[in-house]
Amino acid sequence: MPGATVRISETSRDLLRELANQTEMTMQSVIECALAEYKKRLFWSQAEQDFKAMQGDPKAWEEEMAEREQWDSTLMDGLEAE
Repeated sequence: MPGATVRISETSRDLLRELANQTEMTMQSVIECALAEYKKRLFWSQAEQDFKAMQGDPKAWEEEMAEREQWDSTLMDGLEAE
């Protein structure tokens, strides 16, 4: 697999090595997992900001709530609770 070189501080390298040892993963896998988690965190942070902005627009927020109500009716798909 082709790779790239990225410069990091010695402190970051030491932390990376420590995490790799603790998790029994390669340093590359630790970086990949960390980046995936960071991407997820950014996504949800942006979603939260977007929903807060939407709440500031009463018409948009009312439409959002109406759509959620429609989706709520599909959750059980006619199945009875066990």
